[in-house]
Amino acid sequence: MSNVTYLTREGFEKLKAEIYELETIQRPQISRQIAEARDKGDLSENAEYDAAKEAQGLLEMKISELNAILRNARLVDESKIDTSSVQLMNTVHLKNLKTNTELQYTIVPEREANLKEKKISVDTPIAKGLMGHKKGDRVSVNVPAGTLQFEILNITFE
Repeated sequence: MSNVTYLTREGFEKLKAEIYELETIQRPQISRQIAEARDKGDLSENAEYDAAKEAQGLLEMKISELNAILRNARLVDESKIDTSSVQLMNTVHLKNLKTNTELQYTIVPEREANLKEKKISVDTPIAKGLMGHKKGDRVSVNVPAGTLQFEILNITFE
């Protein structure tokens, strides 16, 4: 069963770069660590060897997982992004009706979420609550801390 991951061109390129770095830099480093530990003698009581082999296993597992994501990735066609209602890749300008503060979030695929950059995953309660709504809509979003009330001020694609 494949698990499709939607990525932007930027997210796709970052994923490829991460895999490249793991395979071409980190993998050879761990191989050298294993060789150095092996040269120290008795492997049955060699903690350095055990640690390096464990790190190698974790690295290979991560490379395998990232390659699976890459194989099942679908690029978001940015030319087809609509701003008439909230959807993936939209930047949503909101007003919190309780605090009267304005917020702005870009709704991105889960793998590209970064709260510091105001990019929230499409799988978050806020994004799910906003999806499909239009400019001017008042939306109630249930989050773990309670219910938030927003007015959608604008929807853009940046």
